[in-house]
Amino acid sequence: MQLLISNDDGVHAEGLSHLVQQLTKDHQVTVIAPDRDLSGASNSLTLSRPVRVIPQENGFFGIDGTPADCVHLGINGALDIAPDMVVSGINHGANLGAVSYTHLRAHETEADL
Repeated sequence: MQLLISNDDGVHAEGLSHLVQQLTKDHQVTVIAPDRDLSGASNSLTLSRPVRVIPQENGFFGIDGTPADCVHLGINGALDIAPDMVVSGINHGANLGAVSYTHLRAHETEADL
């Protein structure tokens, strides 16, 4: 299965690396995540400027946009192969946002569009 993995803690987050280590055992994985911690950005999209994709040394892709931008780009053309599923996490610390503002909900909403 082809998986798109993202988060809101940023492309360098420890939880993201742990998730990828486990999922690459059984799946093809592509990681597109914000280039910095954007906890709380949720469903916001970057509309005022182009979003840059920044290849990382570990094979992940960072973008200078929001968590929803990551999923939007992954589903709508940034990848050679469309993902079968979007996986979000692993969150650093407690997820204190209301359900409608969490990155998990943002990724789910964007993937469903």
